[in-house]
Amino acid sequence: MRHFEHLAPSVRNGLFHREPVAFDAGSPARTLSVALGATLYSPATRPALAADIAKQAGRGVVSMVLCLEDSIGDHDVVPAEENLVRQFTAMDAAGGQVPLLFIRVREPAQITDLVRRLGPAVRLLSGFVLPKFTEERGVPFLEALTAAEAECGHRLFAMPVLESPELLHLETRREALAGIARTVEKYRDRVLALRLGVTDFCSAYGLRRAPDMTAYDVQLVASVIADVVNVLGRADGTGFTVTGPVWEYFRQHERMFKPQLRRTPFAGPAEELRTALIQHDMDGLLREIQLDRANGLQGKTCIHPSHVAPVHALSVVSHEEFSDAQDILRPERDGGGVLRSAYTNKMNEVKPHRAWAERIMLRAEVFGVAREDVSFVELLAASVGAGA
Repeated sequence: MRHFEHLAPSVRNGLFHREPVAFDAGSPARTLSVALGATLYSPATRPALAADIAKQAGRGVVSMVLCLEDSIGDHDVVPAEENLVRQFTAMDAAGGQVPLLFIRVREPAQITDLVRRLGPAVRLLSGFVLPKFTEERGVPFLEALTAAEAECGHRLFAMPVLESPELLHLETRREALAGIARTVEKYRDRVLALRLGVTDFCSAYGLRRAPDMTAYDVQLVASVIADVVNVLGRADGTGFTVTGPVWEYFRQHERMFKPQLRRTPFAGPAEELRTALIQHDMDGLLREIQLDRANGLQGKTCIHPSHVAPVHALSVVSHEEFSDAQDILRPERDGGGVLRSAYTNKMNEVKPHRAWAERIMLRAEVFGVAREDVSFVELLAASVGAGA
């Protein structure tokens, strides 16, 4: 699979200076953690789940989470597990490529039980999402995953969700983060990415952000994100990929503030796209994606298919970013120094900007590099049109 493969080759050629590379479930973890992109959640109870997965894959989705936890009722867990086994078996029999598929479980025993019940169809499973992850709660999940992997002989990843009250509350946050860091370091080879459960953070204080506000406008949430990245998202080789929080809105709501999208990038035919984005509260989503990136997060948890295209369009590396990263990483500049960017609009300082440049080049590999005259507007318009 590859990002933007759902677009016609001629369209991709007009958009990309360098097209995204292909990857699959067997690719290196470092590649997959960035390639996750917009991870679409779906309740595991959906009766046509296999068809839904195929449909979303055809629209550009490359990672999905099939949820047995908060998205379904307690009384639906057993039938949802049975449904998962049926749907995976059907997909395995049909053959073909599927997105990276993860199951969000409630308890560690579900991991080993489901892997056994899936039988040969386990080859379609990339791993498990582990809820309300702390050191105490997380170790049994990771032990179960390790045991299941050894039993089935198929590589399985974990994506812990950081959403517990211990992580939110100031008096317990430091020790909770230290415990999580110890745990994920011990199981580093199994941990693909860390996900943020911002809805649970807000719930602890009876809060819910409005559609014209981002997670970073809720200071309680913003402080947790900052501390998680501080401890677990470092660029010195000790960190992990931390993914962006969910955006909850996909229908028009009453607005208090002005739209957050400038008119200039949407000039001409793209004005209709701007209007549609604002009508569906996507201007808030676009701003939050940019703030995710500025705060060290990659990809995003998504609960609606319409969120996928904006996440992926804003994940493509711009020609300017690529040019700067290339200059910074040139072998002859290992000794450091300062140089003017090829775009003559900024300073590139080789040593301080090296970690940034390395991350840019990895993202360029999996999401591609836009042509010099192509912005996220053209990328988004092409993706929205292909998914219509």
